[in-house]
Amino acid sequence: MKKIEAIIRKSKFQEVRKALHEADIDFLSWWDVKGQGDAKQGLIFRGIAYDINAIDRLYISFVVRNINVDKSIDAILKSAYTGESGDGRIFISDVEQSIRIRTGDHGEDSLYNKDED
Repeated sequence: MKKIEAIIRKSKFQEVRKALHEADIDFLSWWDVKGQGDAKQGLIFRGIAYDINAIDRLYISFVVRNINVDKSIDAILKSAYTGESGDGRIFISDVEQSIRIRTGDHGEDSLYNKDED
């Protein structure tokens, strides 16, 4: 099992969510986050300098079975891409164990409904 985390542009979220749904990834969490990238810029408005380095982004997180890792990553890459600086990042890490509270299922069985697969 792998945990996939992605930081994407807010404007691309609906496209990413749709692409993940089409890749059979329906269970995910997301948060509004702010971050700072390479760009160093400021804005002067009415004589007051503002630091606009903090960029609004969305942080997406979900856990998938190993067989779904590549198609999940491809879905994010294709749908979040603009070609401009600031498209985001994807992080993949190992998950040792997963347990579904309602059923007590362990491991990959806890990530999907058996009767649907």
